[in-house]
Amino acid sequence: MKARRIAIGLGVLLLALLAAALLYARSLTPQLQLGTGYAARVACACRYIGNRDLKSCRADFEPGMEAIRLSDDPATKTVTAYVPLIASRSATYDPVLGCQPEPFKGTPLKLR
Repeated sequence: MKARRIAIGLGVLLLALLAAALLYARSLTPQLQLGTGYAARVACACRYIGNRDLKSCRADFEPGMEAIRLSDDPATKTVTAYVPLIASRSATYDPVLGCQPEPFKGTPLKLR
């Protein structure tokens, strides 16, 4: 009986921690959207204008952007920056306009 109470208590604690993590991630979503958009554009310029390797482009990021991952599609000259399961933005190289970010598809942030 005591082991069952402990198991239930641990289950409730894990659910509470998961809920807190999801709420925290949701509160950071606007900042992560902004950060991934910036990272996509900087990495696109580094890759297709500077002709550098995508791994070396991480050196151009600001401190605090370590969670952002990058992927490259050479066929379309598109760089995608993402934080898994939370935010993703892409930028595509155009020979005339340079690296252009994709249009924002999310819900605009409402100011209070």
